[in-house]
Amino acid sequence: MKYQSAYLVPHKSAPIFTPANLLHEDVCLPAAVIKKTALENNIRWMQRYADTRGVSLAPHGKTSMTPWIFQQQQQAGAWAIGVGSAWQASVAMASGIHRVLMVNQLVGKANMQLISQLKAQFPTVDYLCCVDSLDNARTLSAFFAARHQTLDILLELGVPGGRCGCRHAEQALALADVISRLPALRLRGLELYEGVLHGENPQPKVEALLRDAAALACQLERYVDGEFILTGAGSVWYDVVCNVWLSADKPASCRVVIRPGCYVTHDEGIYLQAQEAIIARDQTACDLGGDLLSALELVAMVQSVPESGRAIVNFGKRDSAFDAGFPQPIAHYRAGNALNLPLKSLETTGIMDQHAMLKIAPGADVKVGDILVFSTSHPCLTFDKWKALLLVDDSYNVLETLETAF
Repeated sequence: MKYQSAYLVPHKSAPIFTPANLLHEDVCLPAAVIKKTALENNIRWMQRYADTRGVSLAPHGKTSMTPWIFQQQQQAGAWAIGVGSAWQASVAMASGIHRVLMVNQLVGKANMQLISQLKAQFPTVDYLCCVDSLDNARTLSAFFAARHQTLDILLELGVPGGRCGCRHAEQALALADVISRLPALRLRGLELYEGVLHGENPQPKVEALLRDAAALACQLERYVDGEFILTGAGSVWYDVVCNVWLSADKPASCRVVIRPGCYVTHDEGIYLQAQEAIIARDQTACDLGGDLLSALELVAMVQSVPESGRAIVNFGKRDSAFDAGFPQPIAHYRAGNALNLPLKSLETTGIMDQHAMLKIAPGADVKVGDILVFSTSHPCLTFDKWKALLLVDDSYNVLETLETAF
């Protein structure tokens, strides 16, 4: 919905609304904002990357859970929107998404009932979920067969010590063989998430898992009619996934699908570091031109300067991610005017539920009522704290209110 300010600008004929501006204190702060130009850049950049590599893009919608963003990604060419739960699938379908890839197991009667209802309500939407056990496969088969529906599934491959997924190829092949004889289930391909592999140098382990998956896909091909979907890749290893799978032997009719999510707003923390590593090792990412930009920011106010060298700002754990580093100030405004913010003159050193503590360098000019703009790290955990975020232009004029659906 459109966001309009309560302030009218005098006009000789009819009054018009002026856009609310965060720097003029037209909006209650703190507020989470998304820079429109950066968001559009990121959506275009990742779609160009996927198109250039010849793979399909299924952005993970759980990052933003913002239907308006889902729609922008689909309009730009996304093949699907990825989700992690039946509820998230319902949000995507209700948003007009044509294909929903639920990269998780569908378990529990209420969740299965919801998906059954959604399949009836949105019969043209292509919905897929994951299976990694015979128990789950049999339960799903019985449930959807009783309702005369077919459930499309992907076999999930996991790793020891990881999360879901068959732990070895023999288990996956045995499961596929049983699924082929169960009513109401249709195997469409193979899914994994390489991001569970960690360590000092996880790339060799990631590449080994991807090679194993490609070999397994070839063995599973006989159980899949038509196109075989082979999907992986979060926001850290999508280039490696492309490199390995595009060069590997795989089913004849194979669609490689990558699923980054955090790229959509990027950040100035862990995903900046991940993208810098991709740019350093991947020629395609270099040749595309441009790069991802940090689009998600937190705008807040200085509410107290209780002692020398210390400022308190009116945001906290209820407003922003803090698991991958504290939000850090990147811009400073007073009475709507930008002030110089030398590097490290202000630094977030602590955070509580509703307060952030900043260290002020000697000589830095900070007053109560100043507005500070903060960058963040790990956008997922900032999005999920807000019922709505503000889409703004580069001058912090509010263009839209984007409702989330967590």
